[in-house]
Amino acid sequence: MANIGKIWIIFNPTAGKGKAAKLLPKIEMIFVRSERDFQIILTKSAGHAIEIVRDLQINDEDIIVAAGGDGTCNEVIHALLTRKNSSSVPPLFGIIPIGRGNDFAFTPKIPQDIEKACKIILDGKFCSLDAGFVKGEFFPDGRYFINGIGIGFDTKVGFEAAKMKIKSGFSYMIGALIMLIRFEKSPVVQIKFDDNEVTLSAVLISIVNGRRMGGSFYMGPNAVLDDGFLDLCYVHHQEKRGKLINIFSHYTKGTQSECEGVNMTRAKKFHLKAVEGGMAAHCDGETICYEGKELEINCLPGALRLIRSDE
Repeated sequence: MANIGKIWIIFNPTAGKGKAAKLLPKIEMIFVRSERDFQIILTKSAGHAIEIVRDLQINDEDIIVAAGGDGTCNEVIHALLTRKNSSSVPPLFGIIPIGRGNDFAFTPKIPQDIEKACKIILDGKFCSLDAGFVKGEFFPDGRYFINGIGIGFDTKVGFEAAKMKIKSGFSYMIGALIMLIRFEKSPVVQIKFDDNEVTLSAVLISIVNGRRMGGSFYMGPNAVLDDGFLDLCYVHHQEKRGKLINIFSHYTKGTQSECEGVNMTRAKKFHLKAVEGGMAAHCDGETICYEGKELEINCLPGALRLIRSDE
């Protein structure tokens, strides 16, 4: 358990398609009643959380809380890991999941019940948390992430889902249906991971620290947040639409490893190169590229300390 200092809550009022703003008074009241030292800071636009966190005067015992969805979590941890004059002690990071998907919060079982999520933060129990780092295309200097990277079908589905106003899980399902109807040609990608190498026509590649993406798809069903590895799952291009549909139905149960054409493993570092075509990629929902040619991805063991329950 941490010797808790100040609790800094980085609050995204537009999370959950704007529904988060209605929860602000309740969250504020919970922390007022706790009589703990806290401050809520509202973000004003995409990328603002990064600016806020980098400018905070924080101590090793302070908790930086992302109150929002996966995008808010990503901005907060990216800022924590790129702060100037940062401490050698991994930052304390907490989550109040009030976004649409809340995919990362699913893995450490952070509840979407606001009171329970706030209580976890106030209790101050923590565990080690790995982070990932991707370099290339829109991020030549690199971008940190905690949930995962999607390349190919997964990313294009996300692009379609982002256009919709309905709840994340349903929008992702509809996006997947759109992409299945299009049934686009897959790029040929060379994947080097640790001391291994494979080149394939890949419809989907996932490199994840967390287990779930898109609200209901288990891209890394066996992923562990503090094992020092990122889980890799890649799917060979399918000649028939029906086989691809069958594979993605398994993703909703995390049983895709049972399907022909699916490979799963884990590693510490990755190098991806598009031999033919280009890669559409995202990390924690942040677009990395639309037709990318080369990416480097690494696991950073114990980069953060995550506030979570014992459950």
